[in-house]
Amino acid sequence: MILPELFIFDMDGLLFDTERLFMELRGKVLEKYGYIHREEDYIRTMGTAGSTLSALLTEIYGPGYPEQAITTEAREAELAHLKAHGPKIKPGILSLLSYLKVYQIPACVATSTTSEYAASFLKAGGIYDAFSFVLTGDQVTRSKPDPEMFLTCCRRAGVPPEHALVLEDSENGVRAAAAGHIPVICIPDLKQPSPEVRAMATWVLDSAEEVPALFGFEKTAE
Repeated sequence: MILPELFIFDMDGLLFDTERLFMELRGKVLEKYGYIHREEDYIRTMGTAGSTLSALLTEIYGPGYPEQAITTEAREAELAHLKAHGPKIKPGILSLLSYLKVYQIPACVATSTTSEYAASFLKAGGIYDAFSFVLTGDQVTRSKPDPEMFLTCCRRAGVPPEHALVLEDSENGVRAAAAGHIPVICIPDLKQPSPEVRAMATWVLDSAEEVPALFGFEKTAE
């Protein structure tokens, strides 16, 4: 199999086991503000940011939803948890990053969150330097499922989209990669992909631990 020339990693739910933690913390803040927290509502918003996210939150919670206040309070609680306990890296990620370093295949992060938040987690996890660059939601105009974020990564790395590879956990991320005609591995986190989204993915795996064997890294590394 031909090796990708660029690995594009999502962050929350793919690099770090953060989605469930943030969902629970945000749920507490929602209830504090008088809103009802439902897991299925949170899952609908996964992978989105900016105006796309704002429109979806208004649809779910109604006009006047204090998005900035609730998100800020939930993120502050999450960062406090990070300082106290450190981030939990998902299985197989460290090994995969080591293989990419050996084979000199560049990697980047494409996450819908903010630059400050992404940097905090990547540095705390000790993997910030494993990536050539980090592209965040506040650096693009359209969020996933629009392909802008992934296509921007390809342009920045000088790699044709069809020669890159996206690793995603969310349906919106898989949709974005497919819309950009970029091969994509879906490693589900909180939600299994629908049959429609599963068909969009190039591969659907249970864990990042399966990725090295997919490209023969384990054979050729020795």
